Amino acid sequence: MKTITLITPVFNEEECVEIFYKRCVNVFNKLASKYKFKILFINNASSDTTLELIKKVIALDHRVEVISHSRNFGYQASIFSGLTNSSGDAFFIIDVDCEDPPELLGDFVLKYEQGYDLVYGERISRPEFFLISFARKLFYRITRLIADSEFINDMAEFSLISNRLRAEVVKSKSSFPFVRSSFGYVGFKRVGIPYRRSIRSAGKTHYNFLRMSQFAIAGILTASTFPLRLIGYVGVCTILLNLFDFFTKKSYSFQSFVDLVNSTFYTFSFVFIAVYIARIYKNSCDNPIYIIDQDNSHFRIDSKE
Repeated sequence: MKTITLITPVFNEEECVEIFYKRCVNVFNKLASKYKFKILFINNASSDTTLELIKKVIALDHRVEVISHSRNFGYQASIFSGLTNSSGDAFFIIDVDCEDPPELLGDFVLKYEQGYDLVYGERISRPEFFLISFARKLFYRITRLIADSEFINDMAEFSLISNRLRAEVVKSKSSFPFVRSSFGYVGFKRVGIPYRRSIRSAGKTHYNFLRMSQFAIAGILTASTFPLRLIGYVGVCTILLNLFDFFTKKSYSFQSFVDLVNSTFYTFSFVFIAVYIARIYKNSCDNPIYIIDQDNSHFRIDSKE
């Protein structure tokens, strides 16, 4: 039987852990004839009782594991940590707050069985202020327009991926992994499942407008070198304007010629600098994406086999 591993980042989600676990178990029971399941919680140094509650679940169910980071490295780093340190035939990325319903796993599995390496949730709507929804739509479309590689519109991390896709994604060397962009870059056969996002099962979200803005900016910078290349595009326009100015003057002087040469040189300098910085940024970001503080091996668990 194939094994599907659920990768679930958590940060101060003590009110959601048990609800999420129970809903997942109900789904597991329905698919138990065909698949084995594991849940891997990625704890971002929660300051509440989240980790303790996860340990209690682990003591009752050997299918549940946890990796705890030394500090909060963020949501994307948590997913990357889970993908890197987990095993299985397929991997289901899902949030603990159940805004992405665990019950949809059955639908994802059906598509996975048809040979799709990436089955992703395509969010039709979500319970939030319409201007925020508009901003999300705008972010997706701008990012897709300027992305260096393919970027999937309206896709979230809520997805089921094959082991071979996971193996390619974790090869990334970026110090700011952007999973959505990585999925588009890797390719392989994929399909979206439209769904409506639910309200949180419990607790309050930690994802406010400031975090959304930071995520959007960092996501664009990771998915695209366009902001750097824009220097070159504007530089070309500058050259053309300088040429127009030079050849339309009634009287020509050596100083005018020097000004044109200087302008052209500095403009092309910006072009080359922009290209090289973009490549350096893409290829040599080698800071640790996450640091593991403890995992299952750091505490004793009397689990039931």
